[in-house]
Amino acid sequence: MAVPLFLNTLEQSGLSTWLRESPSVFGFYFILVFHTIGLALLVGPNTAIDLRLLGVAAGIPLPPLRSWFKLMWLGLAINVTSGIFLVLAYPSKAFTNPDFYIKLTLIGFAVWTLRKIKRQVFDDSSLSEAAISARGKMLAVWSLVLWAGVITAGRLLAYTCSYLVYGVPC
Repeated sequence: MAVPLFLNTLEQSGLSTWLRESPSVFGFYFILVFHTIGLALLVGPNTAIDLRLLGVAAGIPLPPLRSWFKLMWLGLAINVTSGIFLVLAYPSKAFTNPDFYIKLTLIGFAVWTLRKIKRQVFDDSSLSEAAISARGKMLAVWSLVLWAGVITAGRLLAYTCSYLVYGVPC
């Protein structure tokens, strides 16, 4: 596979070089920590809601869990921002890896499912607890599967690259 020249240009930018090579605590690994924190804020509450919709911890009422969506959107914002920086550090590694595109596709479907859960399950205040659970069960299953796929694809990115940086195979 020929690596597009613009990736080399991007990798030679000051920000990309600094993110990749800086000994500063605020370099690559700092961004990676924030990416992990964002993931925890997004997928942690989402998993708890999904499991609750599937009947786990049935004693916990569903309506108060609606407030967790703000936390999940914060986690998504942190992940999008830190993800951009992670890609800027190693653009050839990301853009030449099919797994990267699989991850982005799964993220799109997972966020779509999250929005659908909020809209169809939590935004209709006229629904009873039983109706909320019934409406959300299939969405909850899909949400769990999609987020597991996102996390798996993200972890595989570290091991499935074709190029680390422009012209340097993994």
